[in-house]
Amino acid sequence: MVGAAPLPPVVLVFLDLLTLGLWSKFGRLTHYAFDAVLLSAFLAGMKRSTGLTFKTDKVAGENKEVSKWVGKYLGLGEWVMDQSVAIAGSSGWFERTR
Repeated sequence: MVGAAPLPPVVLVFLDLLTLGLWSKFGRLTHYAFDAVLLSAFLAGMKRSTGLTFKTDKVAGENKEVSKWVGKYLGLGEWVMDQSVAIAGSSGWFERTR
């Protein structure tokens, strides 16, 4: 927001106490989550452009639960890539060359 006043320190301390210290970590957590989604989208783009796919068994091993979560994580990157291509394709800033 443009022109919005920052929260007073008392309010920030109060929010930190109410959330058991998580409020001060919110920015860092958001940053890490964004980076994780960006990495997943990068892997999806690499899969589409080169055919190279991430070996999930290297991370998960025999654990089916970890394999399921890695699959969901990579699926998120595919979804982000699909949405990005759809938005870019419908804007006037990009054109298809092939």
